[in-house]
Amino acid sequence: MLSRNNIFETIEMIDKQHLDIRTITMGISLLDCVSEDAARCSERIYDKICRRAEHLVRVGEEIESEFGIPIVNKRISVTPIALVAGGCDTEDFVPFAVTLDEAAKNCGVNFIGGFSALVHKGFARGDELLLRAIPQALAQTNFVCSSVNVASTRAGINMDAVARMGRIIKETARLTADRDGLGCAKLVVFCNAVEDNPFMAGAFHGVGEADSVINVGVSGPGVVYHALQRCKGKPFDTVAETIKKTAFQVTRMGQMVASEASRRLGTPFGIVDLSLAPTPARGDSVARILEEMGLEVCGTHGTTAALALLNDAVKKGGVMASGHVGGLSGAFIPVSEDEGMIAAAQSGVLALDKLEAMTCVCSVGLDMIAVPGDTPAETLSAIIADEAAIGMVNSKTTAVRVIPVAGKDVGDTVELGGLLGSAPVMPVHRESAAVFVARGGRIPAPLQSLKN
Repeated sequence: MLSRNNIFETIEMIDKQHLDIRTITMGISLLDCVSEDAARCSERIYDKICRRAEHLVRVGEEIESEFGIPIVNKRISVTPIALVAGGCDTEDFVPFAVTLDEAAKNCGVNFIGGFSALVHKGFARGDELLLRAIPQALAQTNFVCSSVNVASTRAGINMDAVARMGRIIKETARLTADRDGLGCAKLVVFCNAVEDNPFMAGAFHGVGEADSVINVGVSGPGVVYHALQRCKGKPFDTVAETIKKTAFQVTRMGQMVASEASRRLGTPFGIVDLSLAPTPARGDSVARILEEMGLEVCGTHGTTAALALLNDAVKKGGVMASGHVGGLSGAFIPVSEDEGMIAAAQSGVLALDKLEAMTCVCSVGLDMIAVPGDTPAETLSAIIADEAAIGMVNSKTTAVRVIPVAGKDVGDTVELGGLLGSAPVMPVHRESAAVFVARGGRIPAPLQSLKN
């Protein structure tokens, strides 16, 4: 039974502290859409997505209206297209991205994820064709998001894939240069990608999932920030307990919305991802939470320790609030989507190297980072390799979503719009890693991968 105080607290969280459901994401399996005929396969993909997700947006809007809980995005994730289209008699996978885009538009969703490939141990035919299609696919579509898993703790790092992804990011930036490289904001490179992630750009529907599921991603940096203002000067034990209690409240709301959406759509409930996902809005920032713990500016010494505490407390509080917690679940640090991170980067305190250190203890990795447009592909690949190494050795998901912006240099700002925000162009090391990247092959899996 909810007390009156619980109800009033939740209302205040929504009205004044930016509490929201970041996304309701319907995962849809496309494995039964496989056909040797590419046109037939595309037709089946379109029909199944539109049939399954026909009422997704309407139901989301109804829940939002009835419960008074903001639901920012309604999204779809699908089986990695490299798996679905790999047996088709075609050399061009761009039409499959166009099909996904048309289906997303028809359903009225904000994004659709799953133009994806899993190449952590090597390339199948479908993987090769999908990687080749990514730049053109993201340039020609509006709603499609793409992801590629290049490493895992069990397999090591596929450095051939890492090298290719650097070139693919550069080409995607070139083809979308008129939009400040926007295509790269819809492309993420993973280590240890998860099958039930509701957040873009990395969402895809794993082969171990049900035919369709409802996954919900909650968010509440503003709520945690306000909660910490009530324990100024208190020891870290109190800080951790405060964050855990707040994360519990936030996740309970996500559980309620997920269960209700599942019931109304007649689709099984998958998971609640309890990640703290910031927005460009003032007061909805992960960086400001870290500063509230006592840091003058996010990025200074102590930032990694503060983020570790935050991430751990969010997980511990949230896992008690739902029987099915999954996805990424923790704290996101996307630079362009967090006004505190933007300010810290513009001040020069938060640099790429510090962000990399922070990714060792947070939810994902180097996310939504703009770099100079003349950054070599090999440098991008080396950044991906570093981040993949962190994920591989620590048995966690890490990712890179980096945007080389044509004509922009350090000190410039790129406006991406909406939840994507604005990104200060950050410096990268100019010393070359080309010889390192050109070696190819695989960096072997670490000893801790031998768990059987």
